Amino acid sequence: MNAPAAAFADAAQPIRLVEAEIGKVLVGQRDLVRRLLIGLLCDSHLLLEGVPGLAKTTVVKTLAQAMAAKFSRIQFTPDLLPADIVGTRIYAGGEFTTRLGPIFAQIVLADEINRAPAKVQSALLEAMQERQVTIGDETFPLPKPFLVLATQNPLEQEGTYPLPEAQTDRFLMKVKVDYPIESEERLILDRALNRDGAIVNRVLTIEQLQLAQRMLDNVHMDDRIKDYCVKLVRATRDPKGVGITSLVGMIDVPASPRATISLAIAARAQAFLDGRGFVTPQDVKAIAADVLRHRLHPSYEAEAESLSSDALVERLLEHVQVP
Repeated sequence: MNAPAAAFADAAQPIRLVEAEIGKVLVGQRDLVRRLLIGLLCDSHLLLEGVPGLAKTTVVKTLAQAMAAKFSRIQFTPDLLPADIVGTRIYAGGEFTTRLGPIFAQIVLADEINRAPAKVQSALLEAMQERQVTIGDETFPLPKPFLVLATQNPLEQEGTYPLPEAQTDRFLMKVKVDYPIESEERLILDRALNRDGAIVNRVLTIEQLQLAQRMLDNVHMDDRIKDYCVKLVRATRDPKGVGITSLVGMIDVPASPRATISLAIAARAQAFLDGRGFVTPQDVKAIAADVLRHRLHPSYEAEAESLSSDALVERLLEHVQVP
């Protein structure tokens, strides 16, 4: 179904209002906010990486406030158990009852996910994938929308349990949260010294979000753009085939077909948030690093040349022909 151009702008307007409400609380970090909205539109989960103190928790809580969504924060620790997340059966009053865990929320912040052991990570990631939880002999569907935003600290590795490649691939994007610039940090200080906090208004309803998600399906993606997504991902497996000889032997683990799908749907959301009903190559390039950085694993040769996954993606974007 071809929708008029104005319909995309109208459907995206409430989503952009969320961006404005977050701006009342968060200074800068526009790319982070845009990625959060893309995850919300695509009904997919995000992995946020950054040192403590960069307002990752604040932005997630503000997102929940702007859409009056049920919010839950889970602090991951080494002694956490799967039942602490999904819930458990308890015996009281002569019978067993089910106590649902904090994962039963619309927006879940999994704080420092790499501090919990593998069985806890698996319980969370299984729920993310299946959108349901089984406790005892009962299965409980998770609420809609259901968005998991997991954070991890890239600096401290002692006592952590890094997510395996098969697990990180389930996240639509891995977003790097960086330090603010000087002018932004001064504004952060001014706001912190002001006791009167900003009032975040509810500007997005669940119905408006669902309408936007349906409209997202109508965003046109030309066959040439689809081919571009495929070529970018396939170049991670066979760089020589697309003429990038400098990357031969530099990628130990290439991207899977899930990366191709993620690249396409995230590009559609990027176009939609700009009020357009069609995808351009620039939309793909804008989100390529976030979609691919956790799906590419540099080889020892690449690490010896100080080539990070971001640097590898940059080379791919430079050499794969743009339609």
